[in-house]
Amino acid sequence: MQKEIAQLEPKEVWKYFLEITQVPRPSKKEEKIIKYLIDFAKKHNLEYKTDKTGNVLILKPANNGSNRTVVLQSHMDMVCEKNSDLSFDFDNDPIQTVIENDWVTAKGTTLGADDGIGMAAELALLVSTDIEHPNLECLFTVDEETGLTGAFGLEPNFLKGDILLNLDSEDDGEIFIGCAGGIDTLIELPYISENTPQNQKAFKINVFGLQGGHSGDDIQKGRGNANKILSRILWNADKNLSLRINTFDAGNLRNAIAREGFAIITIPAEKETELINYISEMDAILKNEFHITDNNVSISIEETTLPDTVIDKKSQNNLLNSLYSCPHGVIAWSQDIDNFVETSTNLAAVKTKKDYFYITTSQRSSVESARENIKDMVTAAFDLTGAKITSGDGYPGWAPNPNSEIVKMTAESYETLFSEKPKVLAIHAGLECGLIGETYPKMDMISFGPTIKGAHSPAEAIKIDTVTKFWELTKDVLKKIK
Repeated sequence: MQKEIAQLEPKEVWKYFLEITQVPRPSKKEEKIIKYLIDFAKKHNLEYKTDKTGNVLILKPANNGSNRTVVLQSHMDMVCEKNSDLSFDFDNDPIQTVIENDWVTAKGTTLGADDGIGMAAELALLVSTDIEHPNLECLFTVDEETGLTGAFGLEPNFLKGDILLNLDSEDDGEIFIGCAGGIDTLIELPYISENTPQNQKAFKINVFGLQGGHSGDDIQKGRGNANKILSRILWNADKNLSLRINTFDAGNLRNAIAREGFAIITIPAEKETELINYISEMDAILKNEFHITDNNVSISIEETTLPDTVIDKKSQNNLLNSLYSCPHGVIAWSQDIDNFVETSTNLAAVKTKKDYFYITTSQRSSVESARENIKDMVTAAFDLTGAKITSGDGYPGWAPNPNSEIVKMTAESYETLFSEKPKVLAIHAGLECGLIGETYPKMDMISFGPTIKGAHSPAEAIKIDTVTKFWELTKDVLKKIK
């Protein structure tokens, strides 16, 4: 199947995409892909440089007489999510790619098309001999997915170009000229362990089958969140079944909607039948509530080994009340752009650590004051519990430029090539353009890409025919920059 992918058109792009999938590249662990890029530059006698952050820049001179310099930019890290029943080591194992109908996807893991396909297009341009282009600066940034570290660390004199094509968007026919800013809010909620009460039985409650997805691109789709569902189930059971919690574990990444999770709880032995019936009822209720947006949602229960300890009752109340009340999803829609999310928040992950629960949330907004407001709202949900709450510096949004030269040029190219007008939009997800624009305020920027669905989840897939369109558009835009 790997060989079949290498034969897809355009071959030059798919060839490098397949190579990239074989190089492990988790966020903050990009050493192997950095080496791959440097070796690529050396092999093809291309000038390159790196910075102290780890970003790699590969240069190619113009072949069309242009004195302009264009930056093509993608990030080298990928989101590492897998199905819970799969044994896979993202630090060492290559992605197992497959073709399913008109899509390329992976076996049980994220594919890394976000943003491996952008990287592949850059590499194909760098080795091309028959594509007209101005001076090229191909920029590969580190750690976009967990901190935008590469974009934050970009220094003022690293780039010379004044036009930037960000190749990190996920919808063919849509050209992006702005994005939301964001911030993470992290919570450490303490608890005390105590001996499990006598005459108890232990059960593992599982939430699974959810689609998950990108916390920016997919937040408006009404999908279930495993953290919200699990806390709802436990909050109600706590009122009626005298349950005690040993473990709460759901979600993983700050920028992914939680797809699955579980809790290990104990209840008085005589309440076993009541609990099983309650879980069955909740399974039916949730299937009804999500019958359109997340119709594979499932809740299961299984008896498990009785743990020696549970968390104290006060901490349990703090955890369940805070999680149940913590906002998640779309908070506000734009007043200026139809059907565009302005502000949202993602209750991303809850992990049981020794002596505390570690809770990850992230907030996004195209309005800075609204971003601060939803951050404060999340803080308020946990503030009364004695939790330690921290927020990062956040990252800026990217304000649209309606007079952009490159936006006009790209839109005209798309319409000429494909006989339809593209949509020119802002995106609720964060893009590195906002940070790059702070360091290079005169940079004229645009973002586009092929169609990718299910980003940040094991359902991630890239539509094959849109890669051809993405490639043709990229080449045509470069040809026109004289």
